[in-house]
Amino acid sequence: MKFVDEFRESSIVRKVADEIRACVDPSRRYSIMEVCGGHTHAIFRFGLADLLPPNIDLIHGPGCPVCVLPMGRIDEGLEIANDPNVILAAYGDMMRVPGSRGSPLESKARGADVRMVYSPLDALRLAESNPERRVVFFAIGFETTTPATALTLLRARERGISNFFVFSNHILVNPAIRALLEMPDMRIDAFIGPGHVTTVIGCESYRFIARDHHRPLVVAGFEPVDVLQSILMILRQLHEGRAEIENQYTRAVPWEGNPAARGAIDLVFEPRESFEWRGLGAIPASGLQLRDEFGAFDAERHFGVTRRAVADPAEARCGDVLKGALKPHECPLFGKGCTPERPIGALMVSSEGACAAQYNYAHLKTTLTVGASDRDVATPSVDR
Repeated sequence: MKFVDEFRESSIVRKVADEIRACVDPSRRYSIMEVCGGHTHAIFRFGLADLLPPNIDLIHGPGCPVCVLPMGRIDEGLEIANDPNVILAAYGDMMRVPGSRGSPLESKARGADVRMVYSPLDALRLAESNPERRVVFFAIGFETTTPATALTLLRARERGISNFFVFSNHILVNPAIRALLEMPDMRIDAFIGPGHVTTVIGCESYRFIARDHHRPLVVAGFEPVDVLQSILMILRQLHEGRAEIENQYTRAVPWEGNPAARGAIDLVFEPRESFEWRGLGAIPASGLQLRDEFGAFDAERHFGVTRRAVADPAEARCGDVLKGALKPHECPLFGKGCTPERPIGALMVSSEGACAAQYNYAHLKTTLTVGASDRDVATPSVDR
């Protein structure tokens, strides 16, 4: 398959891995954070950590919007769903994320009308076909999914649909990166930048990372060669004393991103004063809320949502994993009390969560072979 098979070719993978080994300084350690949960998934799936020198530490960052959503926000959404006149529509990866009183799926089992949708347009169609009900879309995601929500709201306004509402949990990637860099105990040498998000926001938006914090960032694709090549590009920058923003994923990501998508976001949304991130706390201007012009569609205003502060279970170390202070398998609940079938933390339930990725692939043995299928190439034992 074009742009897939060639980026999984084992001879190329091993060649790039050899170049990485030749580039590292054995006397120092390298801490590289992949921001996107898709990269974390690829690292575990393809056993990439096992191909790297032991002094390269891959840190799994807060790049999964489901994983960083605090339990209180889930509780707020489920409080809306308890209204018998409400249909709560949510993406599939939200259905099993636990709040303090259970997950959306458990609320559905208790009688709430909770439905899985594949897009906000599906939720809008629910509103059109159920005019006697109020339909609330549990919107979540980085800038990748925000344009779809914005365009759906524009369509709802154009059609005069008055029973459609959005519970906005859209968040922004750059304020989170800035918060990580400003943590006094955080030691990050460089970032692997999120490919999907950058198709919207563009590479230039990361300029502050290099300019203000003197850290390289390389936007990367999601296949084995992509991830390894981005690590090599980072190492070359560090070796040469450079801190620049580079784009490895040029086949999919234009440098300028997508101005039309950003325009739709800016038309419908505005930054919140602050937004709570699981593991990171409140980050200024990191979440999006509906502008006043779209206030009639704002579920928080319409239902009078009361903010809830809910602490994670003390034994679940999701926050430490999200900050890169702890590896998934170092959490005392990993694979014991917390599994994908019965998750305690969001990092285990989300398909892009670091804990789910390690749990699903850590038991496999690395078997990179020429022309192997994605079933064969996956595989780490333990992430470093």
